[in-house]
Amino acid sequence: MPIYQMFCIAAHFPDYQHISGLVRQSALHILDAGGVVRNIESRGTRNLPQRMRRHGNYHEIGDYWTMHFDTAPRTLLSLNKIMRRDPRVVRWTILKLGSRPEDIAREGRRTMMGDNTASLDI
Repeated sequence: MPIYQMFCIAAHFPDYQHISGLVRQSALHILDAGGVVRNIESRGTRNLPQRMRRHGNYHEIGDYWTMHFDTAPRTLLSLNKIMRRDPRVVRWTILKLGSRPEDIAREGRRTMMGDNTASLDI
């Protein structure tokens, strides 16, 4: 199964039950389809770089979060449908990090030198 990273900007609400429900819904969708959720990380609440419109509402503040997961490509289609319809989502994107975990590990080894400092080889 390919490895993906989803970056999402959710509409900001005073209580965090809305973003918690969105993250839980996304993760359970991946798990129910036989995928693996590797990491969920909150990037905090920030002002958006510009005013964004979604579902008829304008947003100036958003809650940023990321999720790393493994799943079949078909599951991405249904996950995109869920994100598109959900009024809590302002923007999202999904990046394919690699086809296998070995691909990710190999890339990580190339960017690290022996003394644990990042190399400039790109």
